Amino acid sequence: MDTKSAALNVWASFKSRDRAKILDALTDDVEWIAPKDNATAIALGVTDHMIGKDAIANFILDDLRRLFSNGLDIEPITVTVEGNRAVFEQMQKADLSNGRRYENAYVFIFEMEGHKVHRIREYMDTWNGYKMVFGNNTPDRIVG
Repeated sequence: MDTKSAALNVWASFKSRDRAKILDALTDDVEWIAPKDNATAIALGVTDHMIGKDAIANFILDDLRRLFSNGLDIEPITVTVEGNRAVFEQMQKADLSNGRRYENAYVFIFEMEGHKVHRIREYMDTWNGYKMVFGNNTPDRIVG
């Protein structure tokens, strides 16, 4: 399986919401690194640097569900592959559990080891994220 197909398969496993598929798409020592103190991490009271299969599966299956009331719509923009890295540019849209609308641009870099992802680096418009999640309020957890 080539890098692009393998990386797209990782996204498909996330979308499936099937724990076994998600775990199978991740290396044992997988990491997901997001911007420090991003709005999602603050609102959910979770880390911005997940380490391990279970941490990532729990984030996808449990935590995101608390923040995005009707799921998350991911609109792909571009996919670029070089060597073992796949770069995804996308727009993510959802209704937040606090009633606000969420629409934010993201870039994900997947470092692949064969057909599994070893490291995910996430970048987003953090200021826009804060405004949508917290409005004019001081950032604080918004969901239990």
